[in-house]
This record gives sequence, structure tokens and C-alpha cells, in this order.
Amino acid sequence: MSNICVFKRYEYKYLLTAEQYFAVLTELDKHMIADKHGKSTIQSLYYDTDDFLLVRRSLEKPIYKEKLRLRSYGQAKGDDEVFLELKKKYDGVVFKRRIQLTAADAERGLFDYVRAQKEQIAKEITYAVDLYKTLAPRVLLLYDRTAYFGEGTESDLRVTFDTNIRYRTDRLTLSGGTDGTPVRSDGKILMEVKAGTSIPMWLCRLISANGIRKTSFSKYGSAYSIERNKQLTEVKQVG
Repeated sequence: MSNICVFKRYEYKYLLTAEQYFAVLTELDKHMIADKHGKSTIQSLYYDTDDFLLVRRSLEKPIYKEKLRLRSYGQAKGDDEVFLELKKKYDGVVFKRRIQLTAADAERGLFDYVRAQKEQIAKEITYAVDLYKTLAPRVLLLYDRTAYFGEGTESDLRVTFDTNIRYRTDRLTLSGGTDGTPVRSDGKILMEVKAGTSIPMWLCRLISANGIRKTSFSKYGSAYSIERNKQLTEVKQVG
């Protein structure tokens, strides 16, 4: 198995207006390096139980929560690389453990592929699969992301901006197109700040100076809530 990765970091989320976004970008260019690939479309296929236990727990904001997702950068098929990620959050610290595989391996039998591996991360994912029993693809999240990376002593710093956040509950595959239902209609941009330790002071000042406030916004949680509200509305109309 190739390219097994483990991340431990703090993650902070902010919803920006267009004005705040451009103000932040102007300053970021002085301190960070823009991703050479520019804007890319990220797909995250979330696995959950048949009663959506993982996302429901996450929305309750417990001290510990976890998610399992299959991620690609753009549409993926055949030998394109994808990443199976087990993301855990405990007391504000994010632990992400992931395995790289091909889209073809994932489509042939994702969990069978993982069970056949011997590394510790594969064992942890297999444990989650056995624990939750009915894990299957439930929601595909898609969004367009631009990313910035820190340099030197701030090399563990990453800032990302996500726009056009959307989702699907059908065609739950990484090769089925990049269309979806919008998660937000207010035009705000999701900024995520990720750091191994603390956020540098210049960035704290930048966030404060532009009146930007931290949020607990969840892409998957928002998509689930939209679908849940649709179902409740349909029940009321039938009743």
C-alpha cells in the first residue's frame, strides 16, 4: 500500500463575505504560497450507517466524533488516485488517517481492499467498518477549492477557500459528474485554517481586523440537514 498518511492538527472554519475574502487574499499573498494547481474541484464521498449515525452525532458537537470518506481531486476513474480517510476529532484536535488507492480498486470493493492490507491505518478503518456494520456511501460533497501553504517556520500552516459547495444523494461515485444541489445560497465563502500548533499572530490580526468570526459549519452536516428538512416537509404535506 502506498502513500499512507497521518495528520494531527487544529482546524478552524470561517464564513467570509466577498469583501472579507478579497481583503484576506491580498494579505495572504505576502505570507503564503498559492497552490500551483490553482482552483480544483474536490469530491468527498461520505460513508454512514443506514440511519446516518455518524453525521447525527457530529451535529450534536460531542467531544469526540469521526467520519469516513473517500476523496478525489476532480473526477476519478481507473488508475486515478483517491484517498480513503478516517477523520477523527477529539477536544478540538483533528486526527486524519488516510490510505491512497486507485479509483478502480475502490469501485471493485473498497472495504475488501482495505481488509487485505496489513498496515495499522487499514486495521483502524476495518475496525470502524465492523463497528458501524451498515456503512455505505450516503452523500457526495463537491466544492471548488483554492489553497495556500505556509513557508519556513510556518510550513505546517494551510489556508483553503471553498466555493460552490454542493452535494448529491444519487450517482454516489467519484466518476459521475461534478453537478449537485447547492448547500448555501448566501454567496459566502468557507475559509479553513489548518495548523499543527497555533495560528501565527499576523493571521490572527488579519482575521480580527476584518471582523471575521469562527464558525462550526459542516458541509456534510449541512447537506444532511437539507435532505432531512425536505423529508419532514414531504411528510407534513402528505399528512
